[in-house]
Amino acid sequence: MASPVAPLVFTMGDPCGIGPEIIARWWQYDGRGAVVSGCPAVMQRAVAELPQGGRPNVVRVDGWDAVDRLPPGSLPVWSPPGLPDDLLALPRGAVAREAGQAAAASVRHAVTLCRTGVAAGMVTAPLHKEALALAGEPYPGHTELLQAEGVPPGSAPLDVRMMLANEQLKTVLVTVHRSLRSAIEAVTVDAVLSTLRITHASAPMWCGRVPRIAVAGLNPHAGEGGLFGDEEIRIIAPAIAAARGEGIDAHGPFAPDTVFMRARHAPPAHPGEFDVVVAMYHDQGLIPVKYLGLDGGVNVTLGLPFVRTSPDHGTAFDLVGTGRADPASFAAAVAMARQFVAVRSVAVGAADAR
Repeated sequence: MASPVAPLVFTMGDPCGIGPEIIARWWQYDGRGAVVSGCPAVMQRAVAELPQGGRPNVVRVDGWDAVDRLPPGSLPVWSPPGLPDDLLALPRGAVAREAGQAAAASVRHAVTLCRTGVAAGMVTAPLHKEALALAGEPYPGHTELLQAEGVPPGSAPLDVRMMLANEQLKTVLVTVHRSLRSAIEAVTVDAVLSTLRITHASAPMWCGRVPRIAVAGLNPHAGEGGLFGDEEIRIIAPAIAAARGEGIDAHGPFAPDTVFMRARHAPPAHPGEFDVVVAMYHDQGLIPVKYLGLDGGVNVTLGLPFVRTSPDHGTAFDLVGTGRADPASFAAAVAMARQFVAVRSVAVGAADAR
């Protein structure tokens, strides 16, 4: 079984959602160089529902050496510690505590594989935040879970950011999964400056050069000189000035209702003015990217010591078992993860040569 530059690990996601299905559908046409962290029985059910012809053979493994020895057409599944029993008994398309436990266990196992160098990166299938909460997880989503778990036990959490990207637009968020009122309170000089630093530092992976960064304002018209709020004057502009003093090519704050159009890169008619937009809160940054289409969107966690990408959609409970779940965003996430792993591999090789 041929591997790319380095192996990837896929997380199963919520077993009651479309995660297993989109992994199985992708694997039917492009399966190679990866292992699934999840439940073999759930993955077998997803494979059994694929159209006839070219169905992969689900094989339970307990190490990458075993994956390398598998014949073509195999779908290796590495069962994580803490996986609940009898996940097949759960109602599909519904929230369940055990499903949240399974999704979290799959992610933690994948993090361990990446942190110890067994895998170079992960692609995560969607989990359900309510199921995660029912399972007693203190993290509202992937980003926060990876932030806490992406370092050895006992270490301080990483400072990470969510980037949503497609071929036309990239956005990085200052705040992620919290109420809008809480998000506004969390927009501080330090938070904006840290976001700009992480965006700049990660650019070799996704941009290949020093990025031109646009920063969205928080208020309508970016505050209109303080008429509609002064966060741009007190917080965002000072953070941009500090970033520019560090050599970061940041600009703004710009009116949020137009900056995403300015950054949208759709040549030749519309070359983007910027490489990425830093947005202040979740929906401000994600709506413009998702509006351009879910099929090519990819969620990336910046600031981790390994690559992590994900499709930009959720568990889609209404589509489970219907055969209509589209694997296009998952395929885009895998392609981007492979690209990032290759870039990191070249960078590490160059550093070692020095």
